[in-house]
Amino acid sequence: MQTFQKSVLANGVRVLTESSDAFQSAAIGLWCATGSIDELDHEAGISHFIEHMMFKGTSNRSSREIAEAIEGRGGDLNAFTDKELTCYYCRLLSDDVPHGIEVLSDMLTNSRYDPADIDLERGVILEEIIRSIDEPSSYVHELHLEKRWHGHPLGKPVIGTSDSVSQINRDDFLGYIGRRYRGNRLILAVAGACQHQQVVELAQKYLGGLPAGEADTALSAPNATIERVHLERETEAIHFCIGTSGIRASDDRRYVLALLDLGLGGNMSSRLFQEVREKRGLVYSIGSYGLSYESGGTFTVYGGTSPTNWPQVLDLVQLELGKIAKDGFQEEELARLKKNLSGSITIRLEGLSPRMNRMVKNELTFHRQVEITEILQSIEKVALNDIHSLAQEMFSGSDLSITTIGPPDSKSKPSV
Repeated sequence: MQTFQKSVLANGVRVLTESSDAFQSAAIGLWCATGSIDELDHEAGISHFIEHMMFKGTSNRSSREIAEAIEGRGGDLNAFTDKELTCYYCRLLSDDVPHGIEVLSDMLTNSRYDPADIDLERGVILEEIIRSIDEPSSYVHELHLEKRWHGHPLGKPVIGTSDSVSQINRDDFLGYIGRRYRGNRLILAVAGACQHQQVVELAQKYLGGLPAGEADTALSAPNATIERVHLERETEAIHFCIGTSGIRASDDRRYVLALLDLGLGGNMSSRLFQEVREKRGLVYSIGSYGLSYESGGTFTVYGGTSPTNWPQVLDLVQLELGKIAKDGFQEEELARLKKNLSGSITIRLEGLSPRMNRMVKNELTFHRQVEITEILQSIEKVALNDIHSLAQEMFSGSDLSITTIGPPDSKSKPSV
């Protein structure tokens, strides 16, 4: 049996737990509601840079001692940065939950930001930027968002740029942390074998002294830049993203979009995969996904193909989008997709880390916990006309942005 509890410290730090006696371990996450959308122009990439620096040593531990503090007990330790969120997390046995919370809190509150370590890690991140740009199948997604949401904070790359990362210094770190890492943006979440009151007491001990912070101003919705962009590369393939507007994270149609995505390009039985890859063999990869943030969203079809096949692939993708906008799904198709989505969500939430993540996303997006039964009921309630209506909204207009990376002559192919 899982039991969810929430407490809020006086400085705004939120403590979320989902206790269960079915596990002997727990997933622990220390989250901050900050990311690349919150960076000033000269700070581009600093959220991600800070994530790296918190592993470089604190006033209590060296970099190696941080790793050994968790791995030495059989656990694992990691972190990630997104456009709106940064998370530091670990997985440990139940008896070590207090230890894990202390280590994560030490990283967040006592990191040294030693200038020598900053310069060392700067080199690592600059190599990471070069590597990401050198991988066109990955970089095309970043380039697509950057061009589509040009001028909006959502369009900024999380990793920053070589120019911005090269100039970030210790004062920038301290200024950003002083501005963003505040109690009202922090969440300590634990899922698994844990005791809520103990977690609250530990949060108070290690995080209760942080300043509360001020509320953020909501971002305006991004205005999409509709254009065709081609980046010339001496590659054998064309890597592409074809995108349109999506929905916000809090939109009631999130499960409608999930089903639409699943049916269009979400797996090997999807329309695009079957039509473009299986029947015609025109691509080596094709799929789709939606990105939903607090202020807006986007929907993207992506893949890779040869320069010769690219015009036909583009035509087929547009044709398939038009079919769904015109006719929607069939009853049998929707029933299969519902079963697929419900099953995958249920299976995923059998893991502790996904449960911990879900608690935080629910808190930040909906300010309440959305139970699995509610999710499954919402999926089941999606009707054919819901799919059709959203498909018409997304695919019927001239809202398509097309981003490609490939040989120079690719840009001469027909545009839309």
